[in-house]
Parts: sequence; structure tokens; C-alpha cells
Amino acid sequence: MEIRRITQVEAIEAAGHLFDDPPRQGATEGFLADERHHLLIAYVDNVPAGMATGVEMMHPDKGTEMFLYELGVDESFRGQGVGRTLVSALADVARERDCYGMWGITDADNAAALATYRHGAGVPEEEQVVLVWTFDQT
Repeated sequence: MEIRRITQVEAIEAAGHLFDDPPRQGATEGFLADERHHLLIAYVDNVPAGMATGVEMMHPDKGTEMFLYELGVDESFRGQGVGRTLVSALADVARERDCYGMWGITDADNAAALATYRHGAGVPEEEQVVLVWTFDQT
């Protein structure tokens, strides 16, 4: 398995099946143009097997931390350590970028994600609540 930091639109297009929805051109270009956004793709025999995205977040009284925004592994590659390797690689990027930590969110019933994150030393925060605002995109 090879983990690559992605900087080209074409690599994202070729790995589009790893995302929830097909990547959008403008959003992809904007993501790649921001040095605080990170996309890692795991390749097995040059086939995109999984991806992780991270976003550096900074706050005046905390410094910078990495938000593990999304982790996706192609169904045919699940259970082979792809997700764990991607999470570990993103943590390495966070350390390289002088982040003081990394965090992510998943559904309480997503056993695979919870196992992956816990294997990578992730610890659940007790009594946290995630609130979401959704805006019309038309």
C-alpha cells in the first residue's frame, strides 16, 4: 500500500468513487488551493483504495489542530488496514504541520469507523453533541 498526498485535480477525479458524491470541479480546485486542506489517498497496486481528508483549524487561544473531515475506503479493500493507515498518515501530517492534536466525528453506530479511530489512539469525548446548520445551495 502506498499513501500519497494529493495535489492534482486529476488524482481526485480518478478516485471519485471513494467520496460520498462525485467531486465537484470548483470545490476540488478550492480545496487543493488551500495549504490547510489535506487529502491522502491509499493506493493498492496503483488502484485508489481509500482516502482521508483533513483540515487544519486554528483558534487564538488553542493553536492549530487537525480535523479529520472524512475517511472513505472502497468496499473491496475494507478490513485490510487501509483506514488505519490513512488515519495514521493524517496524524503524521498533523504533527509535521505543528498541530497540537487531531479530532474527528462519526456516527455512534459506525462500528468500523469507531474501531479504526480507536486503533489509531483516538479517544471518544464524553457527553459531546454535534449541531449542524444546513444552508440552501441554490
